[in-house]
Amino acid sequence: MIEVENLTKNYGSYQALKGISFTVKKGEILGFLGPNGAGKTTTMRILTGFFPATSGKAKVAGFDVFEEPLEVKKRIGYLPENVPLYRDMVVSDYLRFTAGIKGIKKMDIGDRVRKVMQDCALTDVSHKLIGELSKGYRQRVGLAQALVNDPEVLILDEPTIGLDPKQIIEIRKLIKNLAGKRTIILSTHILPEVSMTCQRVVIINKGEVVAVDTPQNLTSKIYGRNKLIIRIDGPSGDIQRELKTVRGVDKVEVKEVMSGSVSEYIVDIKEGEDPRRWVASQVVKNGWGLLEMRPLEMSLEEIFIKLVTKE
Repeated sequence: MIEVENLTKNYGSYQALKGISFTVKKGEILGFLGPNGAGKTTTMRILTGFFPATSGKAKVAGFDVFEEPLEVKKRIGYLPENVPLYRDMVVSDYLRFTAGIKGIKKMDIGDRVRKVMQDCALTDVSHKLIGELSKGYRQRVGLAQALVNDPEVLILDEPTIGLDPKQIIEIRKLIKNLAGKRTIILSTHILPEVSMTCQRVVIINKGEVVAVDTPQNLTSKIYGRNKLIIRIDGPSGDIQRELKTVRGVDKVEVKEVMSGSVSEYIVDIKEGEDPRRWVASQVVKNGWGLLEMRPLEMSLEEIFIKLVTKE
């Protein structure tokens, strides 16, 4: 649905994008991450036709962003970080106005506006001035204007910035409900939001893509193999020795000594194996207490820091 190939953008001698490439599948929600100044907003503005790239290719729904910009814009809904709202307009009038700008037929505008107001929970404030609305409702209006032309692709730049926790949950739920129906690029600094909403992430740093994958796969790539965290109540030396004999286990090390006879272990798993049932069986067989067993996964924050900073 979205193809970006060797995209560059220069501002004089400064190179904001250095030949980035990635794709987004139809119906996918992609998290687009990076520190301030990494090139995220520049990329989104190029994809939406806000300004041109210096070189490279970009396609949306099969249309070239540079050769067929009007066709691309018909298929995109864009929510910039600073939503361009007319505060002295009534919500419903503003959405009718944006629908007209986006080329919706006059006879269809009423239905489209009613639909997006319902989807974005704006019906109760439809006759209020935008300037009188709370930050959360103004953000909903911004999202509604991005959806009013029923786009195939949504590009959302910091859609929950400045919202309170309740409003963040509501906007996040709204975005998740769009999954499958639309292809979405979501840029945000709230990393747990990406974990809860997105199927894959693109991490960009200093104008270059440093990772494209699921958070789970990125964990495996950074660690080099799959691992388990296991917490067992029992004699540490015996546990290490016995677990090494379990089918599918490659290496066992003590991660942390807890209290009493409880310790936490990191178990390296051989490629293509899943030894969890055998581990549990061995623990029970020896009369130890299995208190916890889970895959070792890095949080998205840890992955992000690992990839965009030097140790």
